[in-house]
Amino acid sequence: MSLPDLVRLDGSPLPASALAGRTILFVNVASRCGLTPQYTELEALQQQLGASLDQPGDFTVIGVPCNQFAGQEPGTAEEIQTFCSTTYGVSFPLLEKQDVNGPGRSALYRYLVGSDAGGGEDIEWNFGKFVVDGEGNVVARFAPTVAPRDPALISAIQG
Repeated sequence: MSLPDLVRLDGSPLPASALAGRTILFVNVASRCGLTPQYTELEALQQQLGASLDQPGDFTVIGVPCNQFAGQEPGTAEEIQTFCSTTYGVSFPLLEKQDVNGPGRSALYRYLVGSDAGGGEDIEWNFGKFVVDGEGNVVARFAPTVAPRDPALISAIQG
């Protein structure tokens, strides 16, 4: 099974070819959450290990805005993008806002949660993390409170 088609926050497609061979850290994000400062560490991780999608590289963070937890991501696509770039200097891709739980769960989160590493369990809160290897296999899932620079998370990214 491979990753489903993805759509960027601005509505443009994120082609599978841009992700081929990359390890990806998918994170459901929100702008008004107590964990929102994790954006700082996510961006640092992107700068340390990643490359922009238009350049060759082995890793990228991908943020997935979600408003399912206490309405903590109510903004429009433009508001989310402006907040992330202005407040946290986010350079990694952001996808369109998605549901990560319930009957409207996006195809991406059905894929992530439905994997062996995903465990079939609902997402607990904002900033849940999934590591997907270069072949599209979900290899690890981390709780929202696990910091992006946690050694176990870094180890999962580096394989």
